Amino acid sequence: MLRALMLTNDIFLIVLLSAALNAGWNSAIKVGGDRITAMAITTLLGSGLSLLALPWVDMPASASWPLLALSIAVHTAYHFALPIAYNHGDMGQVYPIARGSAPLLVMAGAAWLAGEWPSTGAVWGVMCLCVGVLSLAWVRSTGTTQRQAVGYALLTGLLIAAYTVVDALGARQAGSAIGFAVVLTLGDGIATALIVLLWKGPRTFCVDRAMLWRCSAAGTMQMGAYWIAVWALARAPMGAVSALRETSVLLVALISTWLLKERMGPARIVSAVLVCAGLLMVRLSA
Repeated sequence: MLRALMLTNDIFLIVLLSAALNAGWNSAIKVGGDRITAMAITTLLGSGLSLLALPWVDMPASASWPLLALSIAVHTAYHFALPIAYNHGDMGQVYPIARGSAPLLVMAGAAWLAGEWPSTGAVWGVMCLCVGVLSLAWVRSTGTTQRQAVGYALLTGLLIAAYTVVDALGARQAGSAIGFAVVLTLGDGIATALIVLLWKGPRTFCVDRAMLWRCSAAGTMQMGAYWIAVWALARAPMGAVSALRETSVLLVALISTWLLKERMGPARIVSAVLVCAGLLMVRLSA
């Protein structure tokens, strides 16, 4: 018998932690160097943590294995779409579009595949979020490079939405949500590293100590963010969890402005406010 899906206070707080970790590891990927290499090293180091955790978790039930395989494939594709998007645009542009567009699609997927129909307040919140996302794309989409950045960011958002829905369905079938998350992050880390190894050769993993430390920190945050998210998706409505995680756009807006020295103009501030207002409305209606 499945438990009722509710966004309780403890889930609310721990998903906020996931959002903070997500903002942290994305910032580490964006900072300098070959971002695809950084992503490969980050996920590979993260998969090492998953390997260490594997003996301590229950293996997911066999019924969830097809969804587990699909999720590994989607996560791996996401690991390439995100750094490519960062190669074309600012983090303060790419990240809000990618993360902000995902809850719209997650809500639709949850209704279609799991019967999780949103409340009126949630729908209005998503519409507000959508306006904010579209205004972000409009503000910074001039020129070929910026249009490419928006396109890759929207592709990343589509992949985020896809793995969120698949992860939720898989974790609920797995019996052990954490076991599902650990096997997932082990698989997608190895898959991402193998693709980069075949694509760029073994020398691409020869990086300096600073990048290695940065990727180690990013990998730790990435694993924490994923494990928390999958745990929450097994217990709360997908749309609410997805929207709540995207509060990380606030942290990234601050990081991209103060740490990465990217420009935060008035138009981008208004767009970010719209996105965050939409996320707040979704949260209050859950």
